[in-house]
Amino acid sequence: MSNNTRLPDYDLADVTVVTAPAQLRALAGPLRDAILELLLERAATVTELAAALDRPKSTIAHHVSVLMDAELLKVVRTRRVRAIEERYYGRTARIFRVGRVGPADDGATAPYCVNDLATAAAESVAAHEADQLSSIVRYVRIPREQALDFWTRVLDLANDYAQLPRTGDVVYGFAAGLYPTERPALPEAEPADADTEADTDTDTD
Repeated sequence: MSNNTRLPDYDLADVTVVTAPAQLRALAGPLRDAILELLLERAATVTELAAALDRPKSTIAHHVSVLMDAELLKVVRTRRVRAIEERYYGRTARIFRVGRVGPADDGATAPYCVNDLATAAAESVAAHEADQLSSIVRYVRIPREQALDFWTRVLDLANDYAQLPRTGDVVYGFAAGLYPTERPALPEAEPADADTEADTDTDTD
């Protein structure tokens, strides 16, 4: 369990590996993704989530139920208001990491999560047109194990970002991705011979 007491305001695991098709289907909905993102800030009721997302309470309640069934959300506390018990929901982990996915119960191929980079690209159009977009892409030929190790460091950075105090007026998005490409790479550099090194090191007037 995490010992970090900054954000959110309830206890949760740092990482949960998601492998069940039902969990992936739950993660694939953009509205459910928005619910999970809001709950990184603090626990919230269905009423609060509905107000933040400008959606009917019945719609939010349905999606919260889906996330609960997939064990991605949990009730972290309750409060009684005028004889009505309000439930506050929170995530079961800060990060949901997709592991090795098995087939669905009916043998069909399990659906995968939404393409976060596609979502970020669509959201960033206005910032790009206003010259307010900061982004970078780099390509490196490395072994898969090294790529996964680097991705772990990126997840740690994303976790730090998600825990920054909410004090501003604008919600800033942070997107990161790691993926194989078919881009070309230079061949291994040939070692320089002794004559070349000697020529390089010779001083000239």
